[in-house]
Amino acid sequence: MTVTRAQQPVVTPVVRTRTRLAHPALLLVGILLVALNMRACLAAISPMVVEVQRTFGLSTAASGLITTIPVLFQGLGAPLTPRLTRRFGTERVVLGAVLLLGAGVLLRVLPSVAALYAGCMVIGVAIAVLNVSMPGLVKREFPAKAATMTGVYSTTMLVGATLAAGVSVPLEKVLGGGWQASLGAWSLLALIAALAWLPQVLRSRQEQAAVAAAPVGRPVEGIWRSKVAWQISLFMGISSLLVYIMVAWMPTILADHGMDRGKAGLVFAFSNLAQVAGAFLVPLAAGRMTRQRGLAVTMAALNAAGITGLLLAPVSGAWINAAVLGVAQGGSLGLALAFIVLRTGSAAGAAQLGGMSQAVGYLVAAAGPVGAGALHQLTGGWSVTLLLMLALSAVAALAGWGAGRNRTL
Repeated sequence: MTVTRAQQPVVTPVVRTRTRLAHPALLLVGILLVALNMRACLAAISPMVVEVQRTFGLSTAASGLITTIPVLFQGLGAPLTPRLTRRFGTERVVLGAVLLLGAGVLLRVLPSVAALYAGCMVIGVAIAVLNVSMPGLVKREFPAKAATMTGVYSTTMLVGATLAAGVSVPLEKVLGGGWQASLGAWSLLALIAALAWLPQVLRSRQEQAAVAAAPVGRPVEGIWRSKVAWQISLFMGISSLLVYIMVAWMPTILADHGMDRGKAGLVFAFSNLAQVAGAFLVPLAAGRMTRQRGLAVTMAALNAAGITGLLLAPVSGAWINAAVLGVAQGGSLGLALAFIVLRTGSAAGAAQLGGMSQAVGYLVAAAGPVGAGALHQLTGGWSVTLLLMLALSAVAALAGWGAGRNRTL
């Protein structure tokens, strides 16, 4: 039987113009620097929320919007990205998103509450574009090692977040300009990433003729009706929701059970560090498997084990719980991103699935911190919230079981 081009999962572009700009080292450095920015500006503000609240006289609920708005706008911005990449090219879209991210960081530190929230919106949209663009880019440039490279850049994202959370307060003291100087300094990292990415934009211009002559990957038809696409989206959404609940409330949960707040912060930082191991190792393992069902269920089970630990031994088992949750959360993030490249046959399909899964995922995740806080206020404790998280871990296991099937959209 003759196989038509439409039936073949093709990677674009297949023709390369051999120039110095096409050197793999330049591409890798660009990807890593872009990835460093994708979580750093979100993590940097967490230690500063109290100071921001004091500066503008914000209520607790209004302060919570500082972290909720970017997550919400990641969900709203994700579906627009595949259309942008098809029209302008992935390289230009990534460059524009990095520059937009830097602008959002600067807007966020202007002396105005409106500018603060507007900057959070801009940051959320910029991160959404990068979140969706990167899986397609990795699928195109590293078709044989897409899952491994997904692990590399997802790990780099978490490293950036860990560094940002750790150095924000010391940076405030070094620069001497208060929280505004500390947070504004992260725009320099965005500028460095943009400069490092510029060779890829120049290379893409040189290759336009070759790309036009080469076969291109086809988008996935009816992706919003695909059961597998919804399973991947649900796995990503629940995994992200569990992460953001822990980001917002884990130190508070520990402190409410009698742990010193300083020690609670250290336990939380250790959990973030453990995420790095999960984010690197799990996609690496996923790329070596034809099916990832067992891996997805294992990540959900580890999430459930860590949550159970918080229920039964929040203080005495804090360090073990933090390690288990860290590996589970980092691994779930890396696996969700790996699903995007493993379940699609082209860069166009990966960008399309990334847009859908991350739109659903981050809109679900945005409800996590607010919902958990409301349940705590309603019940006067954390048990109901943690029990609900346990139930959601079971749903994630079922979604991951379906998403891990060996099939391509």
